[in-house]
Amino acid sequence: MAAAEGGVSLSYTVEAAQGPVRLRYFVPPESLCAYFGSLYLFSASSPGYADVTRADVPQLRFRLEGRGGEYIFQDGMVMSTPEVCLLGPTFGATRFRLDQPVRVLGVSLLPAGWVALYGDDASAMADSAFDMATCDADYELLLRRLRRLDDPDAMAALCWSFLQQRIKPLGDATWRMLETVDGWLMDEGSPRIETLVERTGLSPRQLARITNRYYGAPPKLLARKYRALRCSARIALDRESWQVLCDEGGFYDQSHFIREIKHFIGLTPQQLQNEPTAVAQLTLLRRTLGGDVAAMNRMS
Repeated sequence: MAAAEGGVSLSYTVEAAQGPVRLRYFVPPESLCAYFGSLYLFSASSPGYADVTRADVPQLRFRLEGRGGEYIFQDGMVMSTPEVCLLGPTFGATRFRLDQPVRVLGVSLLPAGWVALYGDDASAMADSAFDMATCDADYELLLRRLRRLDDPDAMAALCWSFLQQRIKPLGDATWRMLETVDGWLMDEGSPRIETLVERTGLSPRQLARITNRYYGAPPKLLARKYRALRCSARIALDRESWQVLCDEGGFYDQSHFIREIKHFIGLTPQQLQNEPTAVAQLTLLRRTLGGDVAAMNRMS
């Protein structure tokens, strides 16, 4: 248990290293668990490092050390990485390249965090990145304060405090809708649109408008994404047979299964099982954070 500045409990952390990459996760304080999946400190010690990250929820990232680098999104678009970077939700594996060693503090935004912190339609930012410092100077000031700190726990406390102050309250109807969609994504191995229609009483068109705004995509694409994420974790962490998962998951055949995993994860099932990249292995550690955070990170 790590006590943070201002009496905010950071619960506990998970830390691991793989080759030149180190990643440390911080559980959010209880008051922010519905908004953020985890905070993490990422470092890569070798210049020219390149890797791939799976399709994910939005990310807010502060570059503490290092310069340069770029993201290559699933549609081939290449974007330079700003010092204060807001990544929208991604719906395919995203590659990145680093020009030199870096250290980055980031936080995963759950749908409620996206709406409360940023507010705009998430689909407009899907598979894209934005420089947050250009629209809000407070993010640049936070980056400067973070760079003056050496203690990771103090960095996490400062970041949580900043985010807590910027959260805009959501209405009860919004919370109920987010809980329903989250439950749909987590409860079913292969989420079916008909189930979500039944749970909400809304038409597919109405649901598409809602999930586009909060999650960045219509229900069908969300279902594909989270089915692939769930299968990838079971392959890499639980060591389950991907051939069995293919049969259980509602895929057409093994070729379809392989294509879906490669699209959303960036690796084939065989690579996940036998030779996952450093970032792929360490990203999966989010699932070990425990409690409600573990449930959401299984989803995200």
